[in-house]
Amino acid sequence: CVCSGNAAEISDSVLEKMREIREAASDLGIPQLVVVTKLDEACPETEKNLQNIYKSKHVKKKMTDLSSELGIPLNCILPVKNYSKEIRRDPDVDTLILNALKLILDFGSDYIEKLPDK
Repeated sequence: CVCSGNAAEISDSVLEKMREIREAASDLGIPQLVVVTKLDEACPETEKNLQNIYKSKHVKKKMTDLSSELGIPLNCILPVKNYSKEIRRDPDVDTLILNALKLILDFGSDYIEKLPDK
């Protein structure tokens, strides 16, 4: 699941649909993660210095709210920053993206390993 971190609120109908999909995936044993984008735009502290993303109270609240609304553990909510205005790569942006990608691949790999052989 991918959510925008700078959106004021997610509508109830969208949240309900996301919960239904999450529950169906859970019933099938499929791991769920949420990638939250644009958190830098939602918080001036992280916009100035992306290394503050895990220290920001605003970011923590956004992630905690998503966790409780969707029923997904906080450690499965991954903040990333989109490349949008930059013309050069930024190691801080790359780090967030690569950490999220690694967790997604790890969860996927663990899921595949648990599947029964056919």
